[in-house]
Amino acid sequence: MKSRIYYTKPSITELEVRYATDAAANGWGDRCYEYIGRFEHAFKAHLGAEYAIATSSCTGALHLGMAALGIGPGDEVILADTNWIATASPIVHLGATPVFVDILPDTWCLNPAKVEAAITPRTKAIVAVHLYGNLCDMDALLAIGQRHGIPVIEDAAEAIGSVYHGKRAGTMGAFASFSFHGSKTMTTGEGGMFVTQDIDLYERVLTLSNHGRARGQTKQFWPDMVGYKYKLSNIQAAIGCAQMERIDVLIQRKREILAAYREALAGIDGISMNPEHPGTVNGAWMPTVVFNERTGITREKLQAALTAENVDARVFFWPLSGMEMFAPVRDNVHAWSIPGRAINLPSYHDMHDDELKRVIHVLVNCLPKA
Repeated sequence: MKSRIYYTKPSITELEVRYATDAAANGWGDRCYEYIGRFEHAFKAHLGAEYAIATSSCTGALHLGMAALGIGPGDEVILADTNWIATASPIVHLGATPVFVDILPDTWCLNPAKVEAAITPRTKAIVAVHLYGNLCDMDALLAIGQRHGIPVIEDAAEAIGSVYHGKRAGTMGAFASFSFHGSKTMTTGEGGMFVTQDIDLYERVLTLSNHGRARGQTKQFWPDMVGYKYKLSNIQAAIGCAQMERIDVLIQRKREILAAYREALAGIDGISMNPEHPGTVNGAWMPTVVFNERTGITREKLQAALTAENVDARVFFWPLSGMEMFAPVRDNVHAWSIPGRAINLPSYHDMHDDELKRVIHVLVNCLPKA
């Protein structure tokens, strides 16, 4: 049997092992938050952001930020129908209602026109998810938010390395969340980051993130409100510190893999991939191929062909409105159509050229012969 090609795995070196070992052996007592502080500082410096709080997950960062914005029962939050459930879950947990709108056919991100049409007096926020490293039209979304007095949140879980007209993904909205899951460009195993430029929002989230204990509270074990516990461990942060020292290399390798797929598939009619519009840089977290409807290629055919060659691949996110816990929104045409003829491709950092060629060979052979 041919060797397994996984869709993703992290890049871990001796540096990550050394930092994690030090945190496990010595990161206690006075040093119990040392790597956490270092990680937060390195991450916000990389982004060009003012404030950052390390969290146990991107979902936790979203939950904290939304709670700090006052999102709650009776409110509505607009987001793309094409998403992982993690973007919608905090909205539901807070008692608000997710409002799913359609995506653009090229970036697979929020359609600004659909966003504006969905705004009601109950709309409390817009969540812009930079899907698979692709970038939302932030100029349009921020303008909509400003016109209606609605904050725009960036879910940048998949967009480390993506840049929008000179600004890194995650630095443009009211706040942003990032993911360091083991599948991401950089990892802490599990983990996330809350990022903002707003000092007041930062302080509210900092309090909420520490069981409701304000930074200036002098009474020991005295919470000022009911908060949450979404703290990243010092050992996880140590791995994050090592990854931050290698971040440019990690991003560049992801971009090289996407470029290799693009070059090999360029000029083949009926195939499109992650776009990189003028003025943007795609962080290339997850190279994705979408087949035109006229090719007759389906998700199931792609999965079967890749499985036959021992290649692991992920399905394109299903429309959230297609899941039984939500009401269907079938006029979200692209969100319902694209997943049935798309696949996420393998793109781990130490992927070899022959492995890339194997994946490309499967894709090309799926196409109807002339």
